[in-house]
Amino acid sequence: MTAPFAADAAAPILAAEADLPPTPVAADATAAQTLPDGAEAPRASREQDNRPRAPKRDLDGWVLLDKPTGMTSTQAVAVVKRIFGARKAGHAGTLDPLASGCLPIAFGEATKTVPYVMDGRKTYRFTVRFGVETDTDDSEGKAVVTSDHRPTDADIVAALAAFRGEVMQVPPAYSALKIGGERAYDLAREGEEVVLQPRPVTIFRIELVERPDADHAVLEAECGKGTYVRAIARDLGRMLDARGHVSALRRACVGPFLEEDLVPLDEMRERAETSEEALMDALDPVALALEEIPQIAVTPPDAHRLRCGQSVILRGRDAPIVQGHAAITCQGALIAIGDVDAGEIFPHRVFNWGQKDKKPPRRGKR
Repeated sequence: MTAPFAADAAAPILAAEADLPPTPVAADATAAQTLPDGAEAPRASREQDNRPRAPKRDLDGWVLLDKPTGMTSTQAVAVVKRIFGARKAGHAGTLDPLASGCLPIAFGEATKTVPYVMDGRKTYRFTVRFGVETDTDDSEGKAVVTSDHRPTDADIVAALAAFRGEVMQVPPAYSALKIGGERAYDLAREGEEVVLQPRPVTIFRIELVERPDADHAVLEAECGKGTYVRAIARDLGRMLDARGHVSALRRACVGPFLEEDLVPLDEMRERAETSEEALMDALDPVALALEEIPQIAVTPPDAHRLRCGQSVILRGRDAPIVQGHAAITCQGALIAIGDVDAGEIFPHRVFNWGQKDKKPPRRGKR
């Protein structure tokens, strides 16, 4: 077990699913002015930052950040974007500030593949603290119900069977879901009663991996899109008559992005100080995000038609039999993402970036 999941060292999880707004940056201070009598006008409270800024550049690819605790996803993207000097960046799936782990950051053309990553499976490792249920279902909330009962390992293992497969889950009141156009967590913070309807979610795997003490259980779950880990902890505590909340959380994997490939922020800074080559080695190809959907290679003439937004028909007896989403390549370069129906490709996302991937594919690692 890694340190962040020890019972006493477990980090609390922020209640809201959405990022906190970035800290506002003060306007540049005005330079001192000389008055007619020779006196200087008062300076602004903060000195102007005259340090030269590196020019932004067009980069395409993914950075698999191992996000530290205490940082919002928006802040993490800003830091990594600045390290690389990238012009355009985004992330695939918000990670709470006090949670750690996999935060895939997309540069340039990779931002077009973000929806496909967010639709992928996610693996979480989290600690359930028994004995207290909170209004936020994590350590940041107020205790609403307590229990002196503590389940055995066998009790937990048996109860987890009810969470596997497609299940109905009531999201936490402190969530980013909207009610009448308002975020649920905003309404909850204002003291309003938040009633969210159950939604179907899929939990492919959930298991007990460690029991540090009677008050804590470390679980690992592989979930589909829209699953709330805090709701799992809440419902498990209720089922076991022990009450519970999440006291630590780490996202290990998102879609094809695996935990062993994550790069800590400190290492990323060290790479930037070492050399450009060391930094660029942390940049993964755009196509890595699409390794879990079928790949189809087309001829240059068909690639041209797809890039113009036109459909193409797969011809010949060797044409792949594919239905649904597919990534389209030509001579090693990613051309488009499209839907295949009855042997015809309809492009939905077309890529301007036409370079071949410099890194080999990592298909089959999971």
